[in-house]
Amino acid sequence: MKIAGFTIVRNAVLNDYPVVEAIESILPVVDEMVVSIGDGDDGTEELIRSINSSKLRIVHSVWDPTLRKGGEVLAIETNKAFQQISPDADWAFYIQADEVVPEQYHTAIRAAAERHVADKRVEGLLFKYLHFYGTFDYVGDSRRWYGHEVRIIRNDPTITSYKDAQGFRRNGEKLRVKPADGFVYHYGWVKNPQQMLQKMKHINQFWHGDKPAEEQPLATAQVFNFDDFDSLEKFTGTHPSVMQRRIARLNWQVDIDVTQKRFSLKNKVLYWIEKTTGKRLFEFKNYQLL
Repeated sequence: MKIAGFTIVRNAVLNDYPVVEAIESILPVVDEMVVSIGDGDDGTEELIRSINSSKLRIVHSVWDPTLRKGGEVLAIETNKAFQQISPDADWAFYIQADEVVPEQYHTAIRAAAERHVADKRVEGLLFKYLHFYGTFDYVGDSRRWYGHEVRIIRNDPTITSYKDAQGFRRNGEKLRVKPADGFVYHYGWVKNPQQMLQKMKHINQFWHGDKPAEEQPLATAQVFNFDDFDSLEKFTGTHPSVMQRRIARLNWQVDIDVTQKRFSLKNKVLYWIEKTTGKRLFEFKNYQLL
């Protein structure tokens, strides 16, 4: 069995993406790692080349500047990177530039891929998610944060990235999946307030690029305000080893009162049901669990 990793990245230095940590977090699981670097001049390629691994293979891509709505360009670039993996790979492990897989799940993930490789009904493997917010101390615990997503897929050209590259579909249909028995930690919302604002203004161009600059979200903001949440809780676990250097460089503080909840009545009831039963009712699922 062969697993090929792949990711896309552009302006990683400018936006302070933990892409090195993302790549390093799945290197022990994959047999090759394809990194598609988009056009830019902020030192992203030098950053990627600092990773010392013979599994690494860098390819280059030019992002289409006319695709500036709905995150479409992210899906297109993901598909282009997927097409670059070796044809003899059984599985493709997709990791985004702000996602990290904790090392304690590596063995289980590889075992799940081995277990299902011969069963062609299984088109992907499903991961659980934790979303960090503000600092490394807080995680989202409401339905606002997706709880699962597919990150390992068959090496099948009929499988393509869906919408803004959150997940995948096969010929437009939801993938049939089994659990990967692992977590992905999402760190996209962990930055200092100035860096977070810069990142959001940059990526908003991929969703709202058809609007004039003055009508863009956060156009007049001077700093990012981390009070746009409905519910958070304190993180009591351990961060992946590849994140420890980044965590040690933390140079800002965001104090959040996790007792504050900002729910509509409906979402308050759904939140209570989830906390009581462990079941998230009416959740959108971009997959079909076998």
